[in-house]
Amino acid sequence: MKQFLLTVAGVFVGLVLFMVVVPLALIGLAISSAQPAPITGRAVLTLDLRNGLTDQAPQSGLAIFGSGNLSVMGIEDGLRRAASDSHVGGVFVRLPDGGMAPAAADELRLAFQAFRASGKPILAYSQGIYPEGVATATYELGAASGDFWMQPSSSFQAVGLAQEDVFFKNFFDRYGIVADYQQRYQYKNAVNGYLYSDYTAAHREAELSWMGSVFDTGVAMAAADRKMDPATLKTILEAGPYSAEDARAKGLVDRVGELRDAENTILRAAGSGAKLTDFADYASRARAGRSSSGGGPAIALIQAEGDIVTGTGGHQSPLAGGQNIYSDDLAQAFYDAAQDKDVKAIVFRVSSPGGSDTASEEILSAMLAAKAAGKPVVVSMGDYAASGGYWISSQASEIVAEPSTLTGSIGVFGGKFAVGPALAKFGVDIHGLSVGGDYASAFGAGNAMTPSQRAAFGLWLDRIYQGFVARVAQGRHLPLARVEEIAKGRVWTGVQAKQLGLVDDLGGYALALERAKALAGLHGKVRVKAISGRPSPFAAILRMFGGDADSARLMLAASELSRNPEARQLIESLRQARLREEGATVLAPIMPFGDQ
Repeated sequence: MKQFLLTVAGVFVGLVLFMVVVPLALIGLAISSAQPAPITGRAVLTLDLRNGLTDQAPQSGLAIFGSGNLSVMGIEDGLRRAASDSHVGGVFVRLPDGGMAPAAADELRLAFQAFRASGKPILAYSQGIYPEGVATATYELGAASGDFWMQPSSSFQAVGLAQEDVFFKNFFDRYGIVADYQQRYQYKNAVNGYLYSDYTAAHREAELSWMGSVFDTGVAMAAADRKMDPATLKTILEAGPYSAEDARAKGLVDRVGELRDAENTILRAAGSGAKLTDFADYASRARAGRSSSGGGPAIALIQAEGDIVTGTGGHQSPLAGGQNIYSDDLAQAFYDAAQDKDVKAIVFRVSSPGGSDTASEEILSAMLAAKAAGKPVVVSMGDYAASGGYWISSQASEIVAEPSTLTGSIGVFGGKFAVGPALAKFGVDIHGLSVGGDYASAFGAGNAMTPSQRAAFGLWLDRIYQGFVARVAQGRHLPLARVEEIAKGRVWTGVQAKQLGLVDDLGGYALALERAKALAGLHGKVRVKAISGRPSPFAAILRMFGGDADSARLMLAASELSRNPEARQLIESLRQARLREEGATVLAPIMPFGDQ
């Protein structure tokens, strides 16, 4: 038995070293070697927004390591740190050629203002603003810089906001495809393109309403930063497009000049010897240097971006960078925060267009458990918090939204495509069999639902909708009839939602953090503790290779033991004892990478 235990221990430790410690050490070495050298002189951070933004940094597995992708939350954090960093003398921003998410522009505008309040300059440079997407949001951000340049002969086309939808109804009718969908209610227009050949009155009303609100908000923000009258600025913008030179003459931008001239201008403003430094490198270095240790009161930061789905992200590849909100993981984050004695309140950052109702309910239940444990929850809304995104926000202690956040969409839709008649035209037949109740075949692709199936499906949608409305009424302290009046699947901007009582205040993450501190009775600088609820990278690696959670915990414990000198000495003694019994030559101890 002794020999058997010694052999098992030796094999187990060897496997740990080979399969976990060594690979992670190699990954760590690769990451550390990729990290840029610390800033030693004066730096101007170059923030390039031309490749798009996520709301939050990826949080799945190892995808966060060495990621150069920019996120709104990451930029906000980096600018906050740079404002008090004596090595940073300014920021040089490359604006996107087209539009950007309006709520992202709202958040970054606040971050720009906070950075400039430190006395450091921001220069924004544009090679043209074109009407793809929400171009006025790009202009809003450029106006917030305080020094807005355009390249000579470029085009300024931030004249308004347009949207196009594709309608398939006539196509479906021609080829015999049936879009068998139901909505609750008329403003839940995600599937209108399948059901109609043009905008319905409700669809048109809702779209023009939020589009007008986004446009007016962007103009008002830019006018405030350019010190112009909003009505005057709106008139000037709508009369465009303009050349860069014309935009300068009308006071829309500050300078027209070449890229190198703009760079030299911000470098001179930053001080003698200043050099350009990539913002993403600076932000990743700041994250790496941030200590997660320390005790005392803390605000938990729980982040969620993407479609809401059931399950856990732990079965993904740990190298994947896709964004989904997994209900098991997010619920666990709330339970972890509820049990953490240091956590006094929670900021819940949400950017989601919706998803599964059952997944949303699981998350909401966990949030309520955290509140019941005495942890106030303040939601900070990003680009979207609509449908399921509003469901999981609706019963927070307080809700803070960006002025241009798209939220609400309190409604539900569902259904299927029946393609049997269309395929029959090409000689393809669909036949089905079922046992049990009539509803068993309701979602077959061959034919549309029968009247009884459609009625049963409608009752199911009604239950989901009524439950959604009831949760909003309870969480927002509104009469049920009032919620039913403003729900019906309609999307609202943050500005509109505040007027309707669906959110409490307008602002970004910084405001949500202050509200969480106030609700918790905390003052001054407070530690922010990120809690994800996701499996550790160890668990992600093992699951990728078929291991389970118990194996992950064993591997993690073993890897920790391998770093402990006393444990290593004991393991080595056992290994050498085994080798002596076998008459083998005693080898030098095997040391993990990085140990001296």
